[in-house]
Amino acid sequence: MTGEIEEYANYLRDVKKMSGNTVLSYRRDLLQMAAYLGERGIHEASRVTKTSLNSYILFMEKEGKASTTISRMLAAMKSFFHYEFTQGKIRKNPAELVHAPKIKKKVPVILSVDQVTALLQQPVGRTPKEIRDKAMLELLYATGIRVSELTGLKCSDVNRTIGFLTCRDGGRERTIPFGMVAKQALDDYFENAREALLKGKTTEWLFVNCSGGQMSRQGFWKIIKYYRDRAGIKEDITPHTLRHSFAAHLIGSGADMHAVQTILGHSDVATTQMYAAYMMKQ
Repeated sequence: MTGEIEEYANYLRDVKKMSGNTVLSYRRDLLQMAAYLGERGIHEASRVTKTSLNSYILFMEKEGKASTTISRMLAAMKSFFHYEFTQGKIRKNPAELVHAPKIKKKVPVILSVDQVTALLQQPVGRTPKEIRDKAMLELLYATGIRVSELTGLKCSDVNRTIGFLTCRDGGRERTIPFGMVAKQALDDYFENAREALLKGKTTEWLFVNCSGGQMSRQGFWKIIKYYRDRAGIKEDITPHTLRHSFAAHLIGSGADMHAVQTILGHSDVATTQMYAAYMMKQ
């Protein structure tokens, strides 16, 4: 089944134009499924049944996998077997009637405006690193983009003159405006920090680490944790917390729900509506 999975991964990358991270996630999940089934003598997609897939889900539950993880893996399985069926490689889709366990939705951590202000005020020094950190934090909160989108920005994706940036996720693209505070932080970064961090190197990546390479998601996670502690924030926040807070504060200020949905890149407005529900409880 490994060959069929590799072919499917190539299809996702070359035809569906999915992001590299998404393709890697699907491929990893499917190869784990194939390893489980292979140990039970099932080596071809045509021999997989609903019963064998349910057995795999039960196995993951016994292994203590989170409901969200199992749901993600099932989504990959459903997508793969749908592809195999539409391509005529299997006569019946075994994943069609397989269901994921119910997921308990966690309320996201949303900071108050005062907490966000305190966090954004932490990088006050004039070292290249602190100037970069200030620009990253301000831009993240000003746009609500994902941390992967932030670290994946190229210099050409940002128009500082007009004040907008372009995010790309696979074949999808969205343009997001940002305000004067983020613009000033970015200008400061370009004028007083980026070249010093590059140390003579050249790169298309907007934000670079202290070695002149692309800033990683893990690297920015550490930055968030550091400034959280300095701001005295007790909540266990992540880079995604600023995205949640951005959305909740926008909606709380009366922004149009569908406009916020577009900015965030949500495919379903119901995902965006959870922020409205949160603000109503405040």
